[in-house]
Amino acid sequence: MTRLADYFVVVGYNLDKREGSEGQGRILQRFPEKDWEDNPFPQGLELFCQPSGWQLDPERKPPSFFVSVLTDINSERHYCACFTFWESVENPQVCKGEASEADEDESPGVLQPAQLYAPKSLVLVSRLDHTEVFRNCLSLIYTVHVDGLTVPMETVIGNLLTCIIPLAGGSQRTITLGAGDRQVIQTPINDSLPVSGCSVAQLFRQLGIVNVLCLFCAALTEHKILFLSSSYQRLTDACRALLAIMFPLKYSFTYVPILPGKLLEVLSTPTPFIIGVNSHFRSETQELLDVIIADLDGGTVTIPECVHISLLPEPLLHHTQTAISMVLDPELEVADHAFPPPSVQPSTLKIQDKEIRAVFLWLFAHLLQGYRWCLHIIRIHPEPAICFHKAAFLGQRALAEDDFLMKVLDGMAFAGFVSERGHPYRATDLFDDLIANQVERIQKETGDPHKVMKHIKELADHLFKNENPYPAVSMHRVQRTVENAQPRLPQTSFPHLDEVSVQLFIDHATAKLKTAPPVVKAELKSMVPSGPPLADIVDRNGNVLANSARRLEVVRNCITYIFDNKMLEAKKLMPAVLRALKGRAARVCLTQELNLHVLQNRAVLDDQQFDYIIRMMNCTLQDCSHMDEHGIASALLPLVTAFCRKLGGGITQFAYSCVQEHMVWTNMQFWEAMFYSDVQKHIRALYLENDEEGDTSSPDGEGVGGQKRLSALELASEQSRLWPTLSKEQQQERVQKEESTVFSQAIHYANRMSYLLLPLDTSKNRLLRNTGLGDVESASNSYITNSIAGSMAESYDTESGFEDAESSDVANAVIRFINRFVDKVCNESGVTNEHLKALHIMIPDIVQMHIETLDAVHRESKRLPPIQKPKLLRPTLLPGEEFVMDGMRVHLIADGREEAIGAMGGPPLLPAEGAIYLTTYRLIFKGTPTDPLVGEQVVTRSFPIASLTKEKRISVNLPMDQFFQEVLQLRSCTFQLMKIGFDEEVASDLAEVFRKHMHKLRYPQHVQGTFAFTVGQSAKLVVEHKTKDKNQSLKTLSKNLVKTAKRTIGRQYVTRKKYSPPTWENRSMSEEPDQSSLTLSSTIRSSDRQTMSNVVERACCRDYQRLGLGTLSNSLTRSKNEPFRIATVNRMYTVCRSYPGLLIVPQSIPDSTIQRICRCYRHNRFPVVCWRNSRTKAVLLRSAGLHAKGVVGFFKSPNAPTAGPSQADSTSLEQEKYLQAIISSMPSYSEASGRNTLTELIARSPSVNDLHWSLFFPGKWGSIRGSGRLSTYNPDVGNRLAEKESPQANGGPSETYFLRQQRAYLYIIGDKSQLKGGKQDSFQQWEVLPIEVFDVRQVKNSFKKLMKACVPSSSNTEPNMTFHRCLEESEWMNLLHRVLQVSVLVVELLDTGSSVMVSLEDGWDVTTQVVSLVQLLSDPYYRTIDGFRLLVEKEWLSFGHRFSHRGAQTLASQSSGFTPVFLQFLDCVHQIHLQFPMEFEFSQYYLKFLAYHYVSNRFRTFLLDSDYERIELGVLYEEKGERKNPQVCKSVWDYIDRLNKKTPIFYNYMFSPEEEEVTF
Repeated sequence: MTRLADYFVVVGYNLDKREGSEGQGRILQRFPEKDWEDNPFPQGLELFCQPSGWQLDPERKPPSFFVSVLTDINSERHYCACFTFWESVENPQVCKGEASEADEDESPGVLQPAQLYAPKSLVLVSRLDHTEVFRNCLSLIYTVHVDGLTVPMETVIGNLLTCIIPLAGGSQRTITLGAGDRQVIQTPINDSLPVSGCSVAQLFRQLGIVNVLCLFCAALTEHKILFLSSSYQRLTDACRALLAIMFPLKYSFTYVPILPGKLLEVLSTPTPFIIGVNSHFRSETQELLDVIIADLDGGTVTIPECVHISLLPEPLLHHTQTAISMVLDPELEVADHAFPPPSVQPSTLKIQDKEIRAVFLWLFAHLLQGYRWCLHIIRIHPEPAICFHKAAFLGQRALAEDDFLMKVLDGMAFAGFVSERGHPYRATDLFDDLIANQVERIQKETGDPHKVMKHIKELADHLFKNENPYPAVSMHRVQRTVENAQPRLPQTSFPHLDEVSVQLFIDHATAKLKTAPPVVKAELKSMVPSGPPLADIVDRNGNVLANSARRLEVVRNCITYIFDNKMLEAKKLMPAVLRALKGRAARVCLTQELNLHVLQNRAVLDDQQFDYIIRMMNCTLQDCSHMDEHGIASALLPLVTAFCRKLGGGITQFAYSCVQEHMVWTNMQFWEAMFYSDVQKHIRALYLENDEEGDTSSPDGEGVGGQKRLSALELASEQSRLWPTLSKEQQQERVQKEESTVFSQAIHYANRMSYLLLPLDTSKNRLLRNTGLGDVESASNSYITNSIAGSMAESYDTESGFEDAESSDVANAVIRFINRFVDKVCNESGVTNEHLKALHIMIPDIVQMHIETLDAVHRESKRLPPIQKPKLLRPTLLPGEEFVMDGMRVHLIADGREEAIGAMGGPPLLPAEGAIYLTTYRLIFKGTPTDPLVGEQVVTRSFPIASLTKEKRISVNLPMDQFFQEVLQLRSCTFQLMKIGFDEEVASDLAEVFRKHMHKLRYPQHVQGTFAFTVGQSAKLVVEHKTKDKNQSLKTLSKNLVKTAKRTIGRQYVTRKKYSPPTWENRSMSEEPDQSSLTLSSTIRSSDRQTMSNVVERACCRDYQRLGLGTLSNSLTRSKNEPFRIATVNRMYTVCRSYPGLLIVPQSIPDSTIQRICRCYRHNRFPVVCWRNSRTKAVLLRSAGLHAKGVVGFFKSPNAPTAGPSQADSTSLEQEKYLQAIISSMPSYSEASGRNTLTELIARSPSVNDLHWSLFFPGKWGSIRGSGRLSTYNPDVGNRLAEKESPQANGGPSETYFLRQQRAYLYIIGDKSQLKGGKQDSFQQWEVLPIEVFDVRQVKNSFKKLMKACVPSSSNTEPNMTFHRCLEESEWMNLLHRVLQVSVLVVELLDTGSSVMVSLEDGWDVTTQVVSLVQLLSDPYYRTIDGFRLLVEKEWLSFGHRFSHRGAQTLASQSSGFTPVFLQFLDCVHQIHLQFPMEFEFSQYYLKFLAYHYVSNRFRTFLLDSDYERIELGVLYEEKGERKNPQVCKSVWDYIDRLNKKTPIFYNYMFSPEEEEVTF
């Protein structure tokens, strides 16, 4: 029984303390005037009567009623029912104005009303929440006042304050206040269930299902929630509703349904809250960044960006939403029915309210099912102490990853739930019944909405009956104010009540209560049932299925082999076991099997057995989280102190010294859960008379193992029931026994913790470095471990090299950790202070003793022979290759390729254990597979250092127990990948040294630092020293050339006099040559004449002679009737640095013209002839793209009138003369002067279209012979040559020009972007074909993607990202197609008799690719081994492809990245070779060999960017006699020749060339 109302208060407006517009309230009277002993008067009541502030109003407002909730210091809630009405008062300002005559002029328009109305509040303060009863009582008092009833007000208030009603029990009580009223109060049957009225249904109607669920999750996960509404009662109802749906959890943070405006700063508090504020203060809430705002009037919920709300786990969220929508809108289900039922009306608001609450009860039964099986009872007497094993609950429910449930279990509400409901012997309610008896029903019905609804309606019925046990009984007569009573004037103010008479009523009632016999209500306590065990309701995610019985059999067999000493068999099974231990079932199986081999808490093993058991334990613990939700670490804990091996000197080493590298041992929550679990076992044993202990079958230690035996909770319940019947001595004895049990376990755990936290070598501070115990980041698993981290961090030393004296730091850190643990568990378990002090004294001794034991073990373990690791195999080095760093033990880890990991069949070759070697040339791994089935195989993987494209640190998860210092992933452009993990025996600084050396070798300062130069350096220096005075070597010539060239570099030939190039005949040894006219011959002595043949050969002059492009005879005379000549204008590399010294130009063009026109082209790379068609005599020219100014001049018509001769005009004319000279050299021009039409020409020429298609679909396999020359006109050719073809995305011609009636003699293929705005002149003899070329950046990015597709770093799990899809996305094949397409077009044009000039980009990338492919396709000579070499030397090396720059060979070019332009060309050749294998003398292997050594830097051939640079370094002309070491080849061609002489590995046996020349 309790008082209906504790205090009655009259609060009025304080006219004396008025501050501007803001007034203040004051308590006019309160009854009783003295505080109750059990319930002090709440302070600040006047603020809550007018939350928006005390203000006078010119109009009388209708009376209002709402209930505020105040929470006192003991977390008790006081319900303040506030009835406010308005009384007239004189305007104090008007009164003042009349009093003082000397006022200033009043401001016009501001009229002050003479009469104002002030609020007055009648307040009831109660600990009960009976809103309607309070409304009726206060309304009655107001009615008595307004209507002037004869009943004394003191009698009414006295009766109200002395009314005593029961708290609960479902009884009804009729009360009267003595004013002719009578009303019935119904108390709920069970006061543990909240009373909600209609508030929950109202809240869902205001905000909607999703919004309320969002608020529900936010409240449970401890976010700040603010309600806004213009109605105070709505705010109270909404807050009450939110608390009602949280049942059975209770909200324990700040709860203020109505917050006064003066206390708005409370909203800035850092703790969670549920607060209601009037919408009037909306603007003040806008700045709150971490508060969720629910607007009840607008129906919105606003969540700030920085707030993340964890929602219910799916599918539970969906089921909950569905159930609530079926309650709120039952018509939704039948809305689409053709024959809907007559009417499906929703329930009344009160019933709907209970149905929604029933849904949330159902939801909590889902979330918390089986929670009682995870309660640990750690004390029964004198008071039960209960702890919840969170990790075991999450693990068994398979919800360890669920963010929402994790936060709820960590929250204050759940902690309160455990302390309140964990008690095994107490009164039960509806939720206990749900958990105990209806979990299975809930699970079965979850998928069926109709069955769920039926269950929910049953629960709703229970809830409704709890609130309304007698629904038929309604309220009896209550006095109401007479209609229109308010406007009655004049109205007296609320009277001052007589305190004495009210106090007499109260005293009289109190005395009566004291004499009355006490009401004894028998509490119905009983044992709380636990419901079905968790084991029956979990593992829906099929963990057991993933570990098939076969895998478990493998684990069992391996353990049996180990203990039977069949080590070879165990070794074979070990990899499979380590893989199986990824699964939970296999780990549980391992702990159970190992338990069978422990006799009397001890199992002594030999060294190899010990090693295998340790590996398995480490592997098992490796995948355990820090929470140990599956109880694996807790099951292994007794085993690590059981398994041991004997060392010398009678010393024993236990397994715990080898399994310390796991985070779980540093997690305080794990140790607490383990401790409570063990204490529960021992407490249970204490009260079971005939208990057979030693049952360790339950991995989580909750006593779930034996279903028939009494569980610990059942036992505790029985003991709690018997407790009052025991004598004082018996009670004391039981308390002492439990105390000593907990105390002994605390000592036991102090030992266990020191075992697993103290490292074997205490001189090395391993605990603090590796386990993360001293690292705040890694140790912050919960709010408990944060405090540990703080204490451990004090002794954490960031420097390496710990001294012996620092072992005390380790000891101190461990002592502090154990002390914290002991403090926590002993306080929870109610251990006395004396025992706690004794523990604190013992702990340092325990730790010190263990350190001394470990020192002896460490000393002896050092003497053991190390575990046999595979012997390091040394690789064979190439001639001249030397070790930079000797072998370091590493593990080669499997990458994404299937061959190595056994996916193609057979045992996996990777991972392999061996050594990584760094040499001057290569990176070499050599080792053996870790899989014992292929242990005799040797795995070798290597690639040249120069081909390294990317190196990065990575992290890997391995099924092995090795600790890797560091894992590096190295990727090479030779399509090789190495993932190497440095073994623990490799010092960490060595790995860094390795990386530095590797970078130094990969990016030398200068090209002379590459392997190709350093390999024969010592021999070369000796040679230079010996031949210094002879001056016979051509190196001298090279040096003189370069010296002279350096003087003339940069000097532009702008002399006015006509420049005549000196001929070879008129050179004189006696005369002093002029610097500007220095010829090649002037630097050569007569004795060095034989070296001229080297120059001629190097300049590919013989090839030019073969093509009929000019001769350079021994007499150095030139034939005058040839159309072309070999020009020596670039002999000093002054015209163009990146061109060769000898160039083919038209006979009629003097050197001075060349020097002028070269400036129009990028890098001075002017057009030169590089090949001539032997049949049509059409020539192929190459150049760089024009400069912008050159483009404009180039397209000017020769007949256009000009203002005067300018430099640009003259250059443009010179260009035209140059092009005209090339056209004039063609026989077709001199014959017909352009009479032939395009149609006739094509009729005479082979069908270009036929040629084009034959490239891709040869008529006869492997040969071009099947595609005969057709004499019919093909319109496609005309369109293509006339540029009428549609724009092509692949880089073909895209702009349409007018169809020329006659063909052009010269086609210029230029970059579309360069040739914009130019107009074609119909009278010129040449035509420009603009095409789109790809950028080198595209090649670079495409190659990166191609490498990732061919050599993935890890297995691809996405089904749509197959190899072919990745290849397609790289666009590599697309780029090849574009190059081949342009090349085929050029071949067609040349074959029709038109010359072609390729003038793209800088003239050294795409231009080189195109002209090389054109020659290869058109000339069978280049398809021979010698011819291909000549083609590469001529077009790629002499014409200055930037090999060093594109290959990023030095530190300077590192930033530009690797761009494989030459590799792209070789791939194009490879594609042609695949289609026409009979047309090539060399094999595919030849192309692969060149591709490999193009990036390897083993030879000097593909180094440097031009002949000029090669001459400068003296590597262009190397004399035969200079090579002292015949083993070391400096040129790749020499090496190929040497290999070819031994065995024809580069020869294509299908080679059968045509008799006559065939064009592809």
